[in-house]
Amino acid sequence: MALDRRLTLARPDLADLALEGIVAAERYDAPKARQIAAPTAALRKAPAPDAEQESQLLFGERFSVLDVRDGFAWGQAARDGYVGWVAETDLAPLGEPATHQVAVLRTYAFGAPDIKSRPVGLYSLNALVTVEAREGRFAKGAGTGWFIEAHLAPIGVATAPDPAATALSFLGAPYQWGGRESLGLDCSGLVQQALAASGKAAPRDTDMQFAFFQPIDEAERRRGDLVFWKGHVAILLDPDTIVHANAHHMAVAVEPLAQAVARIEAAGVGQPTGWRRA
Repeated sequence: MALDRRLTLARPDLADLALEGIVAAERYDAPKARQIAAPTAALRKAPAPDAEQESQLLFGERFSVLDVRDGFAWGQAARDGYVGWVAETDLAPLGEPATHQVAVLRTYAFGAPDIKSRPVGLYSLNALVTVEAREGRFAKGAGTGWFIEAHLAPIGVATAPDPAATALSFLGAPYQWGGRESLGLDCSGLVQQALAASGKAAPRDTDMQFAFFQPIDEAERRRGDLVFWKGHVAILLDPDTIVHANAHHMAVAVEPLAQAVARIEAAGVGQPTGWRRA
């Protein structure tokens, strides 16, 4: 069986040392651990600034680098295993483990523990932060600025137990192919981020999510369940209403399930392919 190139750190000329004896390559090497130093970083299909963005990485997420070319690093994301190219300028040496994650939809980090100081970045839900100092209501993140500490949650503390409510907080965010940030994301990115905020891991793409989660009968559907079409996924707010990032509205939108089913079928995609419980 062919290995999924999206999740396999291997090319004909180079592969992860851990894959020696599993995949054929001219050379094997051990990847070097790095982490994302920008608020968000595009994970691209090729080492070029205009190459397709297949996913995004958030601040503090780890990325294992196996090759560098034309200002881009080829490697694998630790959080969901996705393989691609990230701009070298968006990477930093691996630091101390994250102590917190962003627990609100988005928040600024400031240059000083003062809301009147210059913002140094806008960080999205689930970005990872290593708190290295505190002053008043502020917490200093390693490699960045000062956050309002109330906007952070300790790692391992799920502050958003209802993924449907989290997904709804993205309402109106623009549709962005490959996006995982609060300023724009795609359908599977919305599912992944909503579940991550509740402490649940999820694969990156719709076909991966469809295979990963527990199948249920349509009659069993309830709030928080997932409905899939070919190449699309939505989260149920109740048995008859969905929230989804979609290219029809070009945004995260709430829609009656029956209306979405009819519209998507009319577009030639077909009926839902299945229902899943996350």
